[in-house]
Amino acid sequence: MARAKPFASRPPGPAPLAQQPFRAAGAARVLLGTGALLLLAPWLAAQSAPGTEAPLVGPPQGSLVVAGGGELDREIWERFVRLAGGPEARIVVIPTAAPDADLPDGWRGYPALRAARTRDLVILHTRDRDEAGGERFAEPLRQATGVWLPGGRPWRLVDAYLHTPVHSELFALLERGGVVGGTSAGASILASVLLRGDRSTNRVVFSPDYPEGFGFLERAAVYQHLSARGREADLWEVLRLHPDLLGIGLDEGTALVVQGDRAEVVGGGEVLFYDATHRALRTHRLSRGSVFDLGTRTAAAVDR
Repeated sequence: MARAKPFASRPPGPAPLAQQPFRAAGAARVLLGTGALLLLAPWLAAQSAPGTEAPLVGPPQGSLVVAGGGELDREIWERFVRLAGGPEARIVVIPTAAPDADLPDGWRGYPALRAARTRDLVILHTRDRDEAGGERFAEPLRQATGVWLPGGRPWRLVDAYLHTPVHSELFALLERGGVVGGTSAGASILASVLLRGDRSTNRVVFSPDYPEGFGFLERAAVYQHLSARGREADLWEVLRLHPDLLGIGLDEGTALVVQGDRAEVVGGGEVLFYDATHRALRTHRLSRGSVFDLGTRTAAAVDR
């Protein structure tokens, strides 16, 4: 079965619509444990390929709002709506990561966004990859100024949208200055390397069946529900095998607002940046109002 090339650089070229999602039968799954994460090396090798110029981690245009799950502070919703254009924002919610039971017929989704005074809110959802591959399905994204990806399981987003016109239109939205945001699984999918993507269980840190996210954060992996679920050490297991990767761990109720390589912490928790490219492994632990340069991997001075 043909697969899309892992960790494709942005923007993606749409794969053939007949391409199947990542479902290699019997493929080994990577769990935290002695030696098991060695399977990461071949999947992550593309991340360390040298280039003529160091790419931005964040998008060259537009903004990302990357949230750690749980109940998000109102300021996160308000920032997202403001970046999308304020009261005149045209927002598309893509709830596909959620199970069917959470999306009953007539689901109008996202009271938090409606409470943030959005007037134009469209729900875009399918489980059918062929439907997502149609130009007509992606039409609402061409009019959007902001897109929000709620939580659930990220493999559902991969199966439906990776390398389809939906994926391409999200890049196009950023290129015209819009905002793409997500929380929990909707945050993990924003990075180039997908974590917690295994189809069978959410206890797997990395699955070779589902290695690739949407790639809006290049050479990065996003980990959510960090302290609430005791996940603080997990990213080091990944970075020891691939030290060039930037690990981003987010507490619940907390988000990063990313513009280029500038990442600002919003909300009541903390964001941890995991960096294995220096002699000593470094973790930068930042809270509300702090700014981190994703390119240089350093905290920036902020006037308070």
